[in-house]
Amino acid sequence: MLKPTEQDRGPAARARDHVCRGYRERAEFVSRAQEFLAEGLAAGERVLYVAPGDEAALTGQLREDGRCGEGLESGAVQVASVDSTYTTGTVVDPAGQVELYAAATSEALAAGFTGLRVAADATSLVRTPAQVDAFARYEHLVDHYMAAHPMSAMCGYDVGELGGEVVAQLGCMHPAASAGVTPFHLHGHARDGSAAALDGDLDLESRELWPLALERAGLRASAGTVAIDAAGLAFADHRSLFALADYAERHATTVVLRTRLSTPARLTELLDLPGVRVERAA
Repeated sequence: MLKPTEQDRGPAARARDHVCRGYRERAEFVSRAQEFLAEGLAAGERVLYVAPGDEAALTGQLREDGRCGEGLESGAVQVASVDSTYTTGTVVDPAGQVELYAAATSEALAAGFTGLRVAADATSLVRTPAQVDAFARYEHLVDHYMAAHPMSAMCGYDVGELGGEVVAQLGCMHPAASAGVTPFHLHGHARDGSAAALDGDLDLESRELWPLALERAGLRASAGTVAIDAAGLAFADHRSLFALADYAERHATTVVLRTRLSTPARLTELLDLPGVRVERAA
């Protein structure tokens, strides 16, 4: 089976403005952040740079890019140090963090900007298992907010420090990620009132990551079902469907998978999986 290209599947380009950026060199992230924020300035957004270090040093990093210099003077560009904002070992409150960014987005709109764009290096906030768990839940929750509001974000994680497995746990909660970070995306840019959207491949590489992402997403049931917009799903094996059935049983619900693929429906019928229903995606 030919798999759709990245351009052909998944959410629209605007939705992909919540991206996970795995990096191995600090300079790589800074360069990507400068570019991402400059795009926001060109679109009339207020932009915020969040990273480790003192604010003077962070401001200097942005001044290196002439596109951000003028914004620093006008207030269109803001800078915040992770070190001064969070204490060591902080476990983020997912809902509380979303509320903070919602307030910042509202403030940006009230000040005449078209929205809020954030580039944040969150490596120091995900160094323990408890931090990773909470932050993955936050990433999914804030993506739901971004799907309905003029906020976008690039989230940076140091792969060398955290390891690929941890970055994958965070990356899979975004609608987009840098190459090789995650085999699939479970995110909030869904259509037709679905609880979440699903893109990419649910294959052998996903066997441990997929059930974990499902649980962290906290998908909300409506009328006794949890619908997943899987129009961007390119492949799903039997293990991934067993994980859906297990999720449905533990949460006493029915999971409705809306996909363009024919294989999941055949496998669900063949394996007689309770709690899973496959529908054709529009």
